[in-house]
Amino acid sequence: MHIETPIWPVPVEIPNPIQPFPEDEAYGAYDPEPVERFWRALLQVHRVFTGFRARFIGKVSPVHFFWGAFDLAVTRFSGRTAPKHPGGIPNCADWVAEEAYSHEVSSAGFWPGAGLGEAAFYAYAYPEPDDFRKYAVGPEAAYYHEALGEFILPYEAVRMADEPDTVLLEFLQRTYEAAADLAKWDRHGLERR
Repeated sequence: MHIETPIWPVPVEIPNPIQPFPEDEAYGAYDPEPVERFWRALLQVHRVFTGFRARFIGKVSPVHFFWGAFDLAVTRFSGRTAPKHPGGIPNCADWVAEEAYSHEVSSAGFWPGAGLGEAAFYAYAYPEPDDFRKYAVGPEAAYYHEALGEFILPYEAVRMADEPDTVLLEFLQRTYEAAADLAKWDRHGLERR
């Protein structure tokens, strides 16, 4: 098609990224076993996120993969505009965050371990409503991570549960309710009953 597309060959959303990919010679090893485990985890998380997504009839993102932070995510939107995002995401232009958070969101996702040293599910709201971090969410293993500004549920708590889907859905639903209730979203108009 003779279309030239510029590609930014540097990792984003992380501090101190490795050199541009074409020049990187330090990370050449490939171990298929952990890659396959990660892929299998993504398949199961995608399945549960898709079910959670279907409960919402307002604007909602597809379940999608962020290559920058290597996370799988799904985002619900209230329909109301949000204050301009302050930016400051490492190695990511501020205009990207401003566009991504132009409207109120309740977002959840799965990280393979970035920033925490272990795989985890996360959930946050932008803008964060008053008392969001104090909201009682479940399951028991979930907590609010002050430095990240997000609720966290360790992957191991889900993986080891008798009913992993139920545990993960509780986390997704309760953190969404924290955002929606405290920010006074029109839940009746946005949710499938």
